[in-house]
Amino acid sequence: MDWGSVTAEDLVDALREVDWSSPPRPLSEFFSRFTVPKSLAKWDSRLKCNLYYYRTNYFIMIVFILGLGFLTRPLAILSAFLTAVTVAFLNDSFAGSFSEKATRTIRSFSPQLAAKMRPPLAPVIRGRPSAKRAIYICGQPRWVFVLISSLVSFALWYISCGLFTVSLALLIGLLATILHATLRTPNLKARLNTFREEFRAVWRNYSEI
Repeated sequence: MDWGSVTAEDLVDALREVDWSSPPRPLSEFFSRFTVPKSLAKWDSRLKCNLYYYRTNYFIMIVFILGLGFLTRPLAILSAFLTAVTVAFLNDSFAGSFSEKATRTIRSFSPQLAAKMRPPLAPVIRGRPSAKRAIYICGQPRWVFVLISSLVSFALWYISCGLFTVSLALLIGLLATILHATLRTPNLKARLNTFREEFRAVWRNYSEI
């Protein structure tokens, strides 16, 4: 993939649709080789490639930095957790996996309730399923869960008075992420992983036809 031709919107869509359940990259690889990009174009390409390839590592690093900032505010830790869950719900893979596991757990003691939590059938256009399907969590549109968790987390932030703490910790986490993505030289594994993800996306689209 030519990361230089990938727009920020394409990168956000890819991060939203990709599976985030994969384990983080080893620390020996994460802190392996650092160089300064030679041009603005190389920096742009490297930044997008590393943000996609090391996405799980960056997420854990930001959560860890946030956790350090909340050691004296236990309620703020719960707020940060709910905020992370809210962001995770925006990812298609996480939302689908969460809905499936929640429905399976409820089915074990209430099959009738689990049946009501099934998502509606995808619309069919000219004999083919719609390519742009809505995401449902436990039978409800995704935005319902995102809205509820956002309101609850905001209320907890307000009660714990940790807005300044989270702002500062989040800023440090984002700056550390951008700094690492800027200086970490993309390796062969990152390029091969990109090609593999492209093949999976093409195969998934082909199988839906």
